[in-house]
Amino acid sequence: MDQKQLPKTNNPLVVRTDFENQQAWKTVCKLIRAPVPAPGDTFYAYVQFLEDVAFRGLGTEELLARVPSDYNHSFLFVVDSTAINHPEFPILVIDLRGVDGRNFRAIPRAIQAIENNLSISNMDFSEFAVAVDEDGIFRGLPAPQG
Repeated sequence: MDQKQLPKTNNPLVVRTDFENQQAWKTVCKLIRAPVPAPGDTFYAYVQFLEDVAFRGLGTEELLARVPSDYNHSFLFVVDSTAINHPEFPILVIDLRGVDGRNFRAIPRAIQAIENNLSISNMDFSEFAVAVDEDGIFRGLPAPQG
C-alpha cells in the first residue's frame, strides 16, 4: 500500500500531526496567520495548513519519506505533539534541501520571518538553526549590533 504523499502547494506547508487538542491547533493557526508589524511595514506568513489524519503521529523521517521529489519548498513546518503541548507552541521546522531532516523549533510568531526569508532565499536554513535559544527554540533573530 502506497503512503499518502504531501501535496504540492504554492505556499509552504504547516502539517498537523497531532490531533488530540483542536483548540491548541486553532490557536497555533491563528498565531501563524497574525500580521507581524515591522518598522514601515507589516509581514505575513504565506503558508498552507494541512490537517489530514493520514499524517497523524508521523515523525521527521516518516514525513521526509512523504515529501514528493518535486516539492516546491526547501522546508516544512510541523505541528506535532511537542508543539501542541508546550505553552509556547514551538513548531518543528524541517530542512528539505541542505541536510534532510535537520531541524529546529520556532514559536508561531517567528514562522513569518522564517517562511518569508527561506522562500525567497534571502537567508539559509542554518542562519535560523544557529539562532535558537538554549532550549532549542527560535524566538527571533538577535538585534543587529552597532
